[in-house]
Amino acid sequence: MPELPEVETIKNELLPYVIGRTIQGVAVFWDKMVKQPSVAEFCERVTGQKITGLSRLGKYLFFDLNSGEKLVMHMKMTGSLLINPPDDKFARAVFQLDNGAVMHFRDPRKFGKMWLAADESAVALKLGPEPLDDDFTLEKLAGILRNRKAPVKPVLLDQSIIAGIGNMYADESLFEAKIHPERPAGSLAAVEIKRLYNAIRRVLRAAIQNKGASVRNYIRPDGNIGTAHAEFRVAHGTGKNCPDCGAPIKRIVVRGRGTYLCPVCQQK
Repeated sequence: MPELPEVETIKNELLPYVIGRTIQGVAVFWDKMVKQPSVAEFCERVTGQKITGLSRLGKYLFFDLNSGEKLVMHMKMTGSLLINPPDDKFARAVFQLDNGAVMHFRDPRKFGKMWLAADESAVALKLGPEPLDDDFTLEKLAGILRNRKAPVKPVLLDQSIIAGIGNMYADESLFEAKIHPERPAGSLAAVEIKRLYNAIRRVLRAAIQNKGASVRNYIRPDGNIGTAHAEFRVAHGTGKNCPDCGAPIKRIVVRGRGTYLCPVCQQK
């Protein structure tokens, strides 16, 4: 699934292609991807609109339209936004821009969604703080974890608690902090919380610098892949050994999510 670094990369790399461009037409090939309004009304209201801004909140993208509405997109499990790609059977929607460029919403598994909204508030109310924002402090993370009995990994994955962290970056952050993903979140000592805080921010920033992780379906807007996965130390590490101690990487399931860890470095 595209997580914060992948969606941030999509936003950054789309900006020069879409800002100031007018949407001349929209073709939707999978009606269920449009949450609201109807597909026909969605296409009618988007066509002719100039894209005046593009921003990210958690794993959501917001295209500012000159009508004042927001075109909201969520990539879900396998979505990507591509500029001028070759013909693709997985294109679920195509946006024709006034400079002749086309933007494809590619989504092999058909989970991606898009809709029109008056503003970001409905999404923002569902999300916790952004982990790379200046106001996401060590003290804020400590307050989030305090007194929580749930395992620390599901807490990190809960978008209503912290926005943008997904499965693979939670695994990487917990490994770097040397914390077992099944530890109760409220049991972490101050020194462990500090390690986790620094790990989350370092792991996410490094992944953005490397343009996201192309583990499965994620593709950057120009059709190239990200390289963040090349630096993963445990995530998706079946058959590999811990880079620190040499022990075999182990896969467990935590609250239904496949989880990779080093059983030696991250003792429970």
